[in-house]
Amino acid sequence: MAKGISLHIGLNLVDPAYYDGWSGPLNACEADAQAMSDLCERQGFAPRMLITKDATREAVLAQLDGLATELVAGDTLIISYSGHGGQVPDRNRDEPDRLDETWCLYDGQLVDDELYWAWGKFAPGVRIAAFSDSCHSGTVLKYALATKFNLGLVANSFAAAVPRVMPPEIVARTYYKNREFYEAILAKPAPTAPTCSVILVSGCQDNQLSMDGPFNGAFTGALLTIWADGAFQGSYSALAKAVRGKLPPEQSPNYMTVGAADAAFEEGAAFSL
Repeated sequence: MAKGISLHIGLNLVDPAYYDGWSGPLNACEADAQAMSDLCERQGFAPRMLITKDATREAVLAQLDGLATELVAGDTLIISYSGHGGQVPDRNRDEPDRLDETWCLYDGQLVDDELYWAWGKFAPGVRIAAFSDSCHSGTVLKYALATKFNLGLVANSFAAAVPRVMPPEIVARTYYKNREFYEAILAKPAPTAPTCSVILVSGCQDNQLSMDGPFNGAFTGALLTIWADGAFQGSYSALAKAVRGKLPPEQSPNYMTVGAADAAFEEGAAFSL
């Protein structure tokens, strides 16, 4: 019998010792992780959580490695990330905008190249749906020609909202402080395409920002409203479109796929086993 596991990552702050004195405080990321965990558990998934100080690079990569050995064809994995999103220079020239997207984990950034390599460890037939409520998240699974819903950045109409993004000066200082570490990751050639099937529903496009909120992030809050305790019965693509309709144009969720095509997965009901 096919099984479902979910992994939920939420960081309300990061380690200032790594991020050059910046702790990046946010309000709702831990709550996002809990809400997504509750949603998945009600759908029959076995949830796991990594919250703030536990959401390290090592812990997230170890979870992905372990899940790659645990899941087999027909199994489903849901991943949600809520926290800051970043960008670093693309060194292996696999990004049209010459920027790699990142998740800002507690003790360092996880580059989209690393996520792409992680998908390559999963067996053919495994289904993965990822949700990234973070800035610059449109192609954080890895750039692919299948990217949909791309929109340009427009003026920000969020009143007094806090974006889930590193300040520009912190982006540069953190990168150069740890340049040798990132260069070793960024210069690796892109791997072959994963043989599992991966869907991303992101909080925004690569050139946009995802907003924090009082109880949930803007993206996660909209998703939960659309989901309506399971009343929503559409696909992940339909869910992305519906959530997009709840948000202003400067935060436009993206839908993309990487890896093997799986029509039943893409067209089936979201959060189903």
